[in-house]
Formats: sequence, structure tokens, C-alpha cells
Amino acid sequence: MSFLQKTSSSKLIRRATIAHAACATLAALSTAALFSLDRAFPPPLPEKIVTSKEVVDRDGVLLRAYATPDGFWRFQTSLDDVDPDFVKMLVAYEDKRFWEHNGVDMLALMRAAGQLAGHGRIVSGGSTLSMQLARLIEPRDSRSISSKITQIFRAWQIERRVSKRDILERYLTLAPYGGNLEGVRAAALAYFGKEPKRLTVSEAALLVALPQLPERRRPDRFRDNAQTARDRVLARMVEAKVLAEREAARAAVDDVAAGRAALPALAAHLSDDALRAAPGETRHKLTIQKSVQAGLEAVAKEAARKLGERVSVAMVLADARTGEILGSVGSADYFDARRFGWIDMTRASRSPGSTLKPFIYGLAFEQGLIAQETLIEDRPADFAGYRPKNFDMSYQGDVSVRQALQLSLNVPAVRLLDAVGPARLTARFRNAGVTPSLPPGETPGLAIGLGGVGVTLRDLVQLYTGLANGGRAKKLRDGTEADFQPLADGMILEPAANWQVTDILSGVRAPEGASQRGVAYKTGTSYGYRDAWSVGYDGRYVLGVWVGRADSGSVPGLAGYVSAAPILFEGFAKSGLPAVQQQRPPAGAFHAAPNDLPVTLRRFESGRDALPAPTVSASVVEPAPKIVFPPDGAHVELTASSVSPLVLKLQGGRAPFRWLANGKPLTEIVRRRTATWQPDGAGYSTLTVIDAAGRAASVKVFVE
Repeated sequence: MSFLQKTSSSKLIRRATIAHAACATLAALSTAALFSLDRAFPPPLPEKIVTSKEVVDRDGVLLRAYATPDGFWRFQTSLDDVDPDFVKMLVAYEDKRFWEHNGVDMLALMRAAGQLAGHGRIVSGGSTLSMQLARLIEPRDSRSISSKITQIFRAWQIERRVSKRDILERYLTLAPYGGNLEGVRAAALAYFGKEPKRLTVSEAALLVALPQLPERRRPDRFRDNAQTARDRVLARMVEAKVLAEREAARAAVDDVAAGRAALPALAAHLSDDALRAAPGETRHKLTIQKSVQAGLEAVAKEAARKLGERVSVAMVLADARTGEILGSVGSADYFDARRFGWIDMTRASRSPGSTLKPFIYGLAFEQGLIAQETLIEDRPADFAGYRPKNFDMSYQGDVSVRQALQLSLNVPAVRLLDAVGPARLTARFRNAGVTPSLPPGETPGLAIGLGGVGVTLRDLVQLYTGLANGGRAKKLRDGTEADFQPLADGMILEPAANWQVTDILSGVRAPEGASQRGVAYKTGTSYGYRDAWSVGYDGRYVLGVWVGRADSGSVPGLAGYVSAAPILFEGFAKSGLPAVQQQRPPAGAFHAAPNDLPVTLRRFESGRDALPAPTVSASVVEPAPKIVFPPDGAHVELTASSVSPLVLKLQGGRAPFRWLANGKPLTEIVRRRTATWQPDGAGYSTLTVIDAAGRAASVKVFVE
């Protein structure tokens, strides 16, 4: 080789070395600059995405959701919340090399650039899921080259900071689905009424297609566009061998959802309580069971509709063994202003009427004062100036204790309360975790046995958990309590006495048409027809019902047996819970026949018996019967009476009584001074009552 050749070769080598060194230096400088830019301009990647607050039931099923402060429905979503087949379809359609690249798919970008150059327009995008996430967390209006470069840079930054799984979960939380829906969970709930864990192939394909053009493909507004986009995804899935042709063909036949459903809004009052108790939490779990809650809310809403536009209904259903509330309805309709629906009537203190009487009888059983067949007087009496009267203003004379409780007679209950002592009764209530409210400075008196005290529906249900649980009450809990402390004892009645009360209440006749479930129950009506109550239980579950107006207005004809008891039985039926047999009698507890009673238990005689009422002539005690409700000439609305029978009431007369409507007997002969009437059509009707002495009274009413 000549000298010139050697010199030329040496120069080429030097030049190549310099070029390589320059390239290496440039690469090093570029890398350093890139990492410097990364440190100087980190991606706006929030540690925690602002999402909708959600309240879930005992099994984690959504009960109620709240929109984000900016008005969006956006739920935190993990891959475990989504159907795996949907994730496969999403990756195959949007970013098939997602699991291999570092945020940018150069092959996809070059393909997109070539298509743009060849067609003069964008045919397919080259964005990866990481780039799309970058656009979601840092929105840009323009689609310029600089915007694309920024997305590429951000995608690289994101991939350096979080895992592939986290990128997917953030995308599934933030992707737009039309309107104020963001994220796959919000879309699945709004368009299909289900969680994304249970998507069909057709539904999954639609949700894959929506984020590209969410407003133009919304199924609730542009159904044809949505269907076309879904079918395009299905075809691509066949090409990618994610779906078989037959499976895709079957999915293409399915109709696309044509509307958008409201997100769940069950247990509204308890959900509000949960948010107030822990405002910083995103997810709140209650003891509620969604199926039970939905059934009770449907019953309450329908019952209130039939009872009148201002009447509301509240219900609480609890497991007596644990105290957990499985269903709680604070009002018939949370959003109904006419019923003051936002007020939680399960927590409102009201007069309980006769619903506390079972505990009076229970204490009397405990102390050996009575047996079920013990005779007790139901006659006018004076207890140091307190003169209780029965609801129908009549008296039955001598009745058994069993009859007295089942008929909810007032005078016998006061006789027994006078014997056992109001202080002892309220002490048992406190032992069960319930403190009834009294006017300031007042001590418990005999009136508490007839509703002269304030309690809430939750209080009543908590007391009745003792009756359903062998005598020991359980403190109610719903999941909103910050520091729940169970009752130390909870004993409200001894087991034998508790069984006697349950045996009596189990014999109360169910409302007409109600399904038989083996429910022991008690009703109550407060003074002035302001509150109607019914509380019942089987061997495990307790359900309490309140009916009335939230503004404490009077509702003519409102009564526990007529208004609240049918709702109680309907609530049990619609709860979906299995009927549980009542507990067996404990040792030594039995229902003795009258002839088997010892002499001391054949008739109740109080140690400090009530003074007899002033003696009056027979003509005053038994005047001729008079119908006091409805009054003569009254107008009765058919829409209300056709659902809730009209309560008929009379004063005076001698039992038994026979009622007639337009000359036809209404029921069998009864001893009580109340009856019910179901009008069979509009127009004038004549109501007549005949007493045992053959005396009659009539009124004429007009049914509208």
C-alpha cells in the first residue's frame, strides 16, 4: 500500500472516530437534556384522582353515589373491578403493544405518519394508552405536532414513574364516555345499570369504542353512531383473534342501550350520615343489604302514594342477633318536598302510642303478677287523677290478659304499669340502650304506657330486638358509627316472660290479605292521629314502621292497625329475607289454661288498685250509639279510601255491634267501637250501626 493510500485510510478512520464520538456526545447530551427536562417539568400525575364518593352495602354493592365537586360521575377503578375480556379488547383495539413499549409505539407512529402523508388526513392514530392518559391528565385543545411531541414526552415520563397496571387503572378511571361520565364504571352503571365486572361482549365493545368520540357516539343520543362504532370494534377483535367470528356475530345482534339510567340512590339518609361521619373518605360501607333496602323503599313509596300527598313512611329492619340494620328508609321519597322527604323520620322523636305495652306486660309476667289467662278489669278507673280511656272510647269489662294485650286495651295496661312501676320500666329501657325523652323536669309516670313519652323508630326497633332475641336487646348499628360500643347487658325481659309476650303477640290477627309469616307484632296510634306505628318480629328479624306527617300534622283516620300494619307485612314480604321460626319456649314457660291457674293468678288484683270511677247511672254509661266518624254529610275521597279502608268510630251503645253499609253487613258482629269500610263506588252511601239493645244510628256520606 502506498503512502498516500495509508494517509487517506488513516484520515477516514479518524473522521469515523470523530463522528462516532460526536454522535455519542450528542446522544449523551440529549439524554442528559431529556432527564433534565424530566426533572424540571414532571408530569402532572396526581397521587390520588378526585373521584365520586360512594356508599356501598355490606357486600360492597353500590347503594348511592355523589358527583365530584366539578359535577362529574367518576369512580376509582382497579383492574379487579373490570371484566378481564374488556381489558383484552381495549388493549387490542387501542394499543396492541402496550405491554412491550415504554410509552411510545414507534411502529404505530410511523404507520400513522405514512397514512397521513399518503391520504392527506389522519386515517389511524398512533397514540398509545400512555399517551392518551397524558392527554387526559393534561388536556390540550389543539392537535398540532407540538402537542403530539408533548404527549410523547409525557407518556415516557409516566412510564418511568408508574407501572403498566397503574396506567391502565388511571385510564379506566378518567376516560370520557359522554356528558359528565368519566371512567368505565360510571359508563357501565349509567348505560347498562351494572358494574363493569359483568359486561357482555356487546357492552364491552361499545365501551371500548366510546372514548375516541364520546359525544358523537353516546348511545343515549346517537344510537346509530354507537352501534356502528361497536360493530367496528367487534370486527377488529376478530382480526386480532381476541374474539371468534361466531361470538362477535352474536354480540353484533344485541341492541345498543338507548338511554342513560340514573345512578343508584338507595339509603339516601344513611348515606348522608356516612359522609358527615367521615367526610375525608371516598368509600363508605354500611351494614345495609341492597336487596332488602330496595324492597323496603319500594313498599314505602307505594304506601305513601296511596295514603296521601303529605303522608310519609319510615321503616327500619334489623337483625336481632347482631343489631345490624339491613334496611333503613328515612322517608317515602327523599326528593319529595311535599312530604319533607329530606327529614330522616327513623331518628325523629315521636309519641309511640301503644307500642310500649308489651314491655309492661313482660314485667308483670316476670314478677308473677299475671298469666295469659288471668282476668283483668277493663273499666273506667281513676289513678290519682289520671283517667285513661281506650282508643275507641269503650270498655270490655273483664278480659283475659292475653285479650287485653292483643286488643291493646289502655286501662289494663295502666293497671299493670301502676303495679310494676314506671321507673322500673324506664330502667329496663335504659338497660336496652334506649332513653325515652320526657319534658324537662318530669319523672316517668303512668302516661308513658300509652305513648306519653318520646321515642324514635330506631329506639323501638332496638327495644324489640330484645323480644326477638330471648329478652336481650342488641344495640343497632348501621356502619356510620365512629366508635361503636355494644350493650354491656341488654336484658330487657327474662326469657320466660319474654316468651309469654311473644306468644301473645304471635296471636294477633294479621291485616286482611297479608301473607302469613309467623310474625309477632304490635301496633300503636299517637294522640290526635299524628303517628301510626307497627313493629313486628320473627325468630331473627325486627321490622318497625312509622306512618304520619313529618310536620306533625294530624291525619284523620290514621291508625296503627289500618295504616301501618299492612306496610309491616308487605315490608317483610318484599325484603326477600327468609322467615325464621320463633324461638322455642324456655324451661318452665307454657300457656296455662284458666282452670289450671292458681287462685292468686285467676284475677289480677293490684296491691294499690285504682280507685273506681265515680258511679253513674246506667242511662249515662250506656247511651244510645252515635257514629262520630265519619260525620254525617262528610265527603270521602275514593282515591284514598279505595286503598286504605275508612275507619268507622262510634260512641255509646252496648256491645256487641253490627255495622251495615247501604243495608249490607260489613263484618261479623264485633265488640269494639271501631270498624273499617271499603267504599265500592262513588256517590252517596248510608252507614248504620246497631247495638245489642237494638238501638241504631246512621250517617250519610258522599264518596268522591
